Amino acid sequence: QVLLVESGGGSVQAGGSLTLSCSGSPGSGFTALDYKKSCLAWFRRTPGKEREGVASSSDDGTTEYAESVKGRFTVSRDNVENTLYLQMNDLKPGDTAMYYCAARIGGFCPLMTAEFPIWGQGTQVTVSS
Repeated sequence: QVLLVESGGGSVQAGGSLTLSCSGSPGSGFTALDYKKSCLAWFRRTPGKEREGVASSSDDGTTEYAESVKGRFTVSRDNVENTLYLQMNDLKPGDTAMYYCAARIGGFCPLMTAEFPIWGQGTQVTVSS
């Protein structure tokens, strides 16, 4: 059952920007209350590689970033619209990947794949040189 839905992926040239969005899938049971008390995160995966954490936002607004995206990506959450965002600037070919939104209910907010039980199906980001 898909609980989260991502959007905003696409193809851009290096140096360009994209904004990804993630929200609860309609009828999924992942409610607005679940959203507000969840750690929310973005992960990405390229073919042949493990899924890696990109950025996270805890229920108190604390954020964490992978070193490779610090200074270029910004994660934010809108607790009225129950939407998670990832603003990606100065994109590089190495950022090309399928990007996934994930959630875990509670305050613990590690940027570790195994800690997140709730996932979306992903949105593709392709950056050309």
